[in-house]
Amino acid sequence: MFDRLEQFPRITNKEPHLLRDLGDLLLEIDSAKSEGHISGLLYLDTARGIHPIVDELSFGLQEKWMTHGTRYKRDYSVSFPPFSVFATFIKDEAKMRNDPSFMSMVPPTFTTFKADKHLEKHDKSKMPITVHRTEVVSSEQTPSAEKTITDPSKECPIHKKPHPLKKCRLFREKSLEERKAYLRQNQICFRCCVSSSHQAKNCKMEIHCSECESNSHISALHAGPAPWATHRFAGPAFDHGGEQGSASPIATSTCTQVCGNKIGGHSCAKICLVVYPKDHYDKRLRAYAILDDQSNRSLARSSFFDIFGIDINSTPYTLKTCAGVSKVTGRRASNFIVESTDGQSSLALPTLIECDMLPDNQNEIPTPEAAHYHPHLKDVATEIPAFDPKADILLLLGRDVIQTHKVLEQRNGPLNAPFAQKLALGWVIVGDVCLGGAHNPGHVNVLKTNILENGRPSYFLPCQNSMQVKESFDCQDRDRMDSKADTMGDTVFQSTSADEKPAYSIEERTFLQIMEKEVYQDDSSSLVAPLPFCSPRPRLPNNKQQASQRLFSVCCTLKKQPETRQHFVDFMENIFVSGHAELAPPLKEHEECWYLPFFGVYHPHKLEQIRVVFDSSAQHHGVSLNYVLLTGPNLNNSPLGVLMRFREERVAVTTEIKQMFHCFLVREDHRNFLRFLWHRNNDLEQPIVEYRMRVHVFGNSPSPAVANYALRKASKDQEGSDFQSKQLVERHFYVDDGLISFPSENEAVAALKAAQETLAASNLKLHKIAFNSIEVMKAFPKEDLAKGLKDLNVEADFPPMLRRLGISWDVTTDEFTFHVSRAVKPYTRRGVLSTINSLYDPLGFAAPVSIKGRALLRELTTEACEWEEPLPEKKLTDWCEWKDSIKDLEHVRIPRTYTAISLSSSTHRELSVMPLQKP
Repeated sequence: MFDRLEQFPRITNKEPHLLRDLGDLLLEIDSAKSEGHISGLLYLDTARGIHPIVDELSFGLQEKWMTHGTRYKRDYSVSFPPFSVFATFIKDEAKMRNDPSFMSMVPPTFTTFKADKHLEKHDKSKMPITVHRTEVVSSEQTPSAEKTITDPSKECPIHKKPHPLKKCRLFREKSLEERKAYLRQNQICFRCCVSSSHQAKNCKMEIHCSECESNSHISALHAGPAPWATHRFAGPAFDHGGEQGSASPIATSTCTQVCGNKIGGHSCAKICLVVYPKDHYDKRLRAYAILDDQSNRSLARSSFFDIFGIDINSTPYTLKTCAGVSKVTGRRASNFIVESTDGQSSLALPTLIECDMLPDNQNEIPTPEAAHYHPHLKDVATEIPAFDPKADILLLLGRDVIQTHKVLEQRNGPLNAPFAQKLALGWVIVGDVCLGGAHNPGHVNVLKTNILENGRPSYFLPCQNSMQVKESFDCQDRDRMDSKADTMGDTVFQSTSADEKPAYSIEERTFLQIMEKEVYQDDSSSLVAPLPFCSPRPRLPNNKQQASQRLFSVCCTLKKQPETRQHFVDFMENIFVSGHAELAPPLKEHEECWYLPFFGVYHPHKLEQIRVVFDSSAQHHGVSLNYVLLTGPNLNNSPLGVLMRFREERVAVTTEIKQMFHCFLVREDHRNFLRFLWHRNNDLEQPIVEYRMRVHVFGNSPSPAVANYALRKASKDQEGSDFQSKQLVERHFYVDDGLISFPSENEAVAALKAAQETLAASNLKLHKIAFNSIEVMKAFPKEDLAKGLKDLNVEADFPPMLRRLGISWDVTTDEFTFHVSRAVKPYTRRGVLSTINSLYDPLGFAAPVSIKGRALLRELTTEACEWEEPLPEKKLTDWCEWKDSIKDLEHVRIPRTYTAISLSSSTHRELSVMPLQKP
């Protein structure tokens, strides 16, 4: 009955007779369920059991069932209607739709007509393949488009984002055939997925699949759905362009799997063979084969076809496993010979079908050690070849090679013990096994309770190296311990490892809880974070009129300043081209929203480009966007700590995250709070339309905390990221600037490349790399280097002076120096304070000079004065002398490193503190 149900075709409005057949089938199942002869049918009373059947109904019937089921839940107060209600519903609908009096009233819609026309060309006895297709690239790809895919290891060719193709979630969610077709179309290596300059047969990279622990393919090419995808009742539907053959062969397989971990080398009838094309012994290949007499056809992995260069069109077939029925396609291979490793026997193979659902667990391959472990198998241990780590499991030989399954000799043993069989191709060891790659394994959870030494129960295994310390107390101590007085004063001054960490407020803890619950990675591999709203909060009014007035003011300014106008338009163009903003959809009636006014600012050292800042603090009717948002905790590292760690080792590297705030998307239902007004097509002569930001913006109070949280999540959650990459992000970054030092060039290159790969998986790009070593420079492409180093001739030119976290760093001499502003400020309270603060010195190198200026400011402002009033003339000479003296700081050079050698390589360290003596 279930086979008939799984193979039942999709029902359209023009096929009421199929609905009648389905109703009869459901009544049969309901009758068997009621009689109780077949166990395991209670799941049909749940949504999970009925939904796969509902999916095969027409859209109109699905809507009617939803209405009928909702009414039943409300009337009878149940969680879901039982299966009998659904069967009766289908039977009633079939009776109504097959009534001859109303048959002519069914309108033949365009969709139904197309479906019927398609079904007439093919065998209606087969279930049509349901296709939910997302095009990866255009089918009419031009040669110029192909050339843009230069390095899939650095940029995803699907999303044009910095994550590699092998880490792309959307690529992984495609069926295996779609993934292979995309790789073939773009000439990307089938084995590693990181290069278009070589083929799979020439690939030398070490690969590993984290899902099945295989070394024959990577995780991106693992067969079956992605780990995060939802599994359907009857297995995933694969897209083959809509074809359905009239006579698709059916391959069934139920293999076995040896369990146990006492000794390496268990078996499910796997044997090492030599396989080669007929009459081409020179192309022989050592491979392991699974001997499975429950499979009616012989199968081969995709890598088998790739190795032998079999590149023919795939044909569809149906694969039945204990997980259900899957519609798949695969290549065919014929005229192959298998031979035993000793060359004593050989067999001709039938046509092999491509299938990637073969288990690839090399721990199950029989070994001589496994045979020695059992007394009854010791005499055949010498007949079993030693394990060959270079040979992969590529074949499954089914009943169509019946010679391989005939037992010539057998070694039985005790009950439940493995046994050995001598077959035509050699000896195999068989245990209690199953095709684990084709269905979900069962799990057994055991909670073992241990009683600790203190008498408390625990689920954790007690530590074998625990120590128990007993202290001796004198009489005074004993009286104090026995007293009922408050003893908090005895421990209040004890230090702990958390003493230097700031305690989070209630609002900050709420912010972190929101982030932990709602930040996720979307199909484009970008991290998506919500706007952290306060709760409760007032409803935001519609401030479109305010935003329109602010835009009018900005446009008036831009018309008067052509250069600023061009900078402004360039910035907005980059926002639209990068996909950071989108046209805003129409608002629903009474839908809450917010319009962001904006303005432009220039960096003092980057006057050739402007930054547009959204004014989220602008109030309208006494409320603003920042007013209803949680700011979040300060997750930044201390700039002083970053700079101090930057001085520890010999090799220094600085880097930056490209447009860090704009790398993190805003949850879609929150984007209407980031609407703004701007001219259509970024042309100031065209009408004003509504846009909205897709990313977190400068100006939102929580944006720094959101960006820092997401950055750390990107480094922690990424599969395969090492500890050094996480430490690099967590300890050596201040906002988007990274300053790191390493003991050697090799460590610097390895750590930075690992961090690049880890962050690229979340579309974060490390660029503007600068360093004090030529060897490090040669390890990175020019586009990743800092602006002054891209076109640098290392043989003749000197690297420019770099500024990182306000510090001037001479890369050539590896020294810190000072940059003194030449701007002339008036002799007022504001001018003096501005001049003193312009000397940025986070490490305190210039403290003897700056402290004199601050003392002078105190003397000048002892009397109350306004910011713009001239200061007393009697101190003007002292002020001018100090102001001229700070120019000499540009000649001061301070070595970046603490010592001439790296601190990590030192054997003895000593810190001397000189107390300040009073005169």
